[in-house]
Amino acid sequence: MVQFFVVHGIAESAWARPYSWARNNISDLGNAHCALQTEPEPRYICSPEHGLMNVSFITLGVLLVVGAALTGGVLWRSGPAAAVARLLLAGAGVGFVLAGLAPADVNENQHALGALLVMAAGNIGLVMAGFGLAERVPAQLRWGTSLLGITAVTAFGLFLSRHYLGLGMGGMERVAAFPLLFWALIVGVHGLVRHAGRTNESMSAGHFNRTG
Repeated sequence: MVQFFVVHGIAESAWARPYSWARNNISDLGNAHCALQTEPEPRYICSPEHGLMNVSFITLGVLLVVGAALTGGVLWRSGPAAAVARLLLAGAGVGFVLAGLAPADVNENQHALGALLVMAAGNIGLVMAGFGLAERVPAQLRWGTSLLGITAVTAFGLFLSRHYLGLGMGGMERVAAFPLLFWALIVGVHGLVRHAGRTNESMSAGHFNRTG
């Protein structure tokens, strides 16, 4: 997930005309051609590092799919809520891959499908993930997960209806898209910390047994 924000910064800094988080879509960074776009808001797009950005979209998507597939017994409880949440989150990963393979100015329909999977399926999956995470996951993280999902779903509805609440088109899109990425990053850090703690406990127990 970190790579996405790093590449995002690199790609936006390469623009001759300043890239705006409020006026520009995230997808504008991956557009393959320099041109004036009129929908959903007029703006000139020219992204020299579009190739790098699209590789980042694809990498992010693959990581989300792999994460949803491999964290079954570690992160999730058994039951339909967890299964549906994981399927929807994997769908968001597929959406990022589709968006990266088809820039908006190359194949608009495929790109739109990818965006829909990310911000509709992914955010609904985030809401359900709050109910599907295992009991060992801290309660604050479980409730926070659903809250992030509800926020993102609401923002997606506002984005589609062009009610940007002063954030601009790009700002509202980010409120709809970024919670999933922040959640994945938080869960990843939590898993690493938990794994490190178990490793330290095992090493301490082994040392005690040898010295005892």
